[in-house]
Amino acid sequence: MSPLNASWTPSHPSFFLLVGIPGLERVQGWIAIPLGIMYIAATLGNGTILYLVKTEPSLHEPMYLFLAMLALTDLVLSTSTVPKTLAVFWLGSRAIGFHICLAQMFFIHAFSSVESGVLMAMALDRYVAICFPLRHSSILSLPVIMKLGGLILLRGVVLISPFSFLASRLPYCNHRFIAHSYCEHMAVVKLVCGNTRVNVVYGLFVAFIVVGFDVFVIATSYAMILKAVLKLPSSEARLKAFGTCASHICVILSFYIPALFTFLTHRFGHNVPHHVHIMVAILYLLVPPTLNPIVYGVKTKTIRDRVFTMCLISGGQRQLLCHKCLAEHS
Repeated sequence: MSPLNASWTPSHPSFFLLVGIPGLERVQGWIAIPLGIMYIAATLGNGTILYLVKTEPSLHEPMYLFLAMLALTDLVLSTSTVPKTLAVFWLGSRAIGFHICLAQMFFIHAFSSVESGVLMAMALDRYVAICFPLRHSSILSLPVIMKLGGLILLRGVVLISPFSFLASRLPYCNHRFIAHSYCEHMAVVKLVCGNTRVNVVYGLFVAFIVVGFDVFVIATSYAMILKAVLKLPSSEARLKAFGTCASHICVILSFYIPALFTFLTHRFGHNVPHHVHIMVAILYLLVPPTLNPIVYGVKTKTIRDRVFTMCLISGGQRQLLCHKCLAEHS
């Protein structure tokens, strides 16, 4: 038997080894510090938004319900990748089981699709609210919002499930090292020693269908919003609307630009330094979950006031508890 045939194992390994950031292994521990801080901020921010929307009846409106969907999606996205990334960087825990790797791949890509869909739905909500304010509640009723959210989730599940299925049926020979900090689809497919044309073509198809459709709807919605804003008689109202739209567009771009960079680099960016590619891939799943609660939450007066009230109540309770402790010990 030839050496080539001897190395051929038409099955998957029991586990993979995540390299982390190739070329920056010595400084990964330091890189993990800001990533950990961002993850804590993203978890606290999105968790707070979910709690507020759930407990505050006045926030049971389309904009806040979509914001809650976005917060939940961000929690799933960041939690599916960052803890394992930090374990690789800080603890050297590089091994990840084959099926766990496929599950991580599914959650990353499915909920990236969901995030894109929720951003599209939020753009539509703003378009209806500004261009058809009197019909906003009737057009985007609670049943409509739930159906739209369900369709966005179903789209992600249906389109992304074949990724894991196809990857599970490919031969990996003796290749175990994934040159990444998490199980991204193309990073895993590159370990295959068989024909991956179906995986590559299907990945391109899904990316362009999802991103192309969502970006078209978002761009059209904001173009109509800006057209409506320019017709406002008050310059102060126009500036306020422009400021809100600009911050929302920045958040949208912070999601799509790194995502497209990562996607295209895997296939065409052979001259891009590998450590730059991996860093952008990590940040694209962490920066939007960190920014979204700030832009959509803190800049929304209702949520900002509610958070401020919660802080005052919490501070007052701590002060009462301190006075009670002092009284008991005096």
